[in-house]
Amino acid sequence: MFYPKDNSYNDIREKSLNSWLSEMEQHEDLAVRGGVRLAREYMQYLKDENKRLLEENELKNSYLKKMAGDKSKREI
Repeated sequence: MFYPKDNSYNDIREKSLNSWLSEMEQHEDLAVRGGVRLAREYMQYLKDENKRLLEENELKNSYLKKMAGDKSKREI
């Protein structure tokens, strides 16, 4: 009953963003070219932060499940 997570929309968005940033790297304005690097670094930071938060959430969920299991054993 579980279906694989469909990331096609997010993949298309990421490819579109990378394509646009690649175009902006060729821009004549130095501030625009410099902003491209900053945007790429920020996107990577957000991906890393999202991954860290997902891992932290899974750790908390496993801990809460363990505590809920221990509580039911104590009540019996």
